[in-house]
Amino acid sequence: MARRAGYAFGGAAALGAAAYVVIYLYRWQWQRTLLCAVLLLIVEVLLIGLATLDRLGRLEARVREGDRRREEIAAQLRAAEEERRAGPRFAWLDGDGTRTFVFVPVLMVTGAVLSGLAWAVERVAGATTRPLARRRLAGRLAPLAAPPGGPRACGRLPDLPERPALGPGPPRGRLLRAGAGAVAVALVAALFLGLSALTETEPPRRGDATATSVLFAVEGRGTGQGRAALAARQVWERCRDATAVPLVEAGLAELAEGRLYAGTVHPSLSEHDEHRLVGCLEDTGIDRVLLDVRGTGPINGQDTPG
Repeated sequence: MARRAGYAFGGAAALGAAAYVVIYLYRWQWQRTLLCAVLLLIVEVLLIGLATLDRLGRLEARVREGDRRREEIAAQLRAAEEERRAGPRFAWLDGDGTRTFVFVPVLMVTGAVLSGLAWAVERVAGATTRPLARRRLAGRLAPLAAPPGGPRACGRLPDLPERPALGPGPPRGRLLRAGAGAVAVALVAALFLGLSALTETEPPRRGDATATSVLFAVEGRGTGQGRAALAARQVWERCRDATAVPLVEAGLAELAEGRLYAGTVHPSLSEHDEHRLVGCLEDTGIDRVLLDVRGTGPINGQDTPG
């Protein structure tokens, strides 16, 4: 029961870590992807260790069972040998004077005499008979012999009729395993191609609007206003190089209470670069500080003050 619970917990943890690896890859959050990938490797190593220990335990149990069985057989053989040595070797020779106990010797002598007579009859019959039976058998099998000139002497041989191969077809279990393997390979290939398409860096291009605005909040545990502002600017500067188009003209403004910030990128970003920028901002990069993107949107020329 404990072994099954361990396997179930490990399998659930591995599936969860693998799922979050895919999710964070889609979100362009590399730090979290690496953490989940390391966790997935650790869980896989633990599962392999559990399976290896389980297998070794079964082998040890079999070895102990075999040793115990051999000891029991050896004890039984020793007991039988001691019992045989303790008793008389030819108990049928021991008598009480009222029986002769000669039945077994007479039977043995009679068998030996009969065997000798059978051998003598066989020798005499082999020396006096002729191989007529072999000749008769050869005469009966003569029509089945090959022609003197070989198979080509009879002309073109007729083609054999088409018949299905003998023997049972492939088992159903093998077909099911092959189908399941093909489906698994197809799913893995589709997942790989999908992730490749989602995480592929597109060629640098700008959006249709004048600029792009990003509104995010800084959440920290045990951090003051100065620490939050410094963390916000550090993450913003680090993520300016996360997009295909470098964020050369990208300003950051501090809003209410030093916890809310607005970034403006000029010219505007494409949907792909906007997705990459949001993923970089929300990724874990600074200790005890987390950025939460509240929203993004384009800024057109008529939205800016004249």
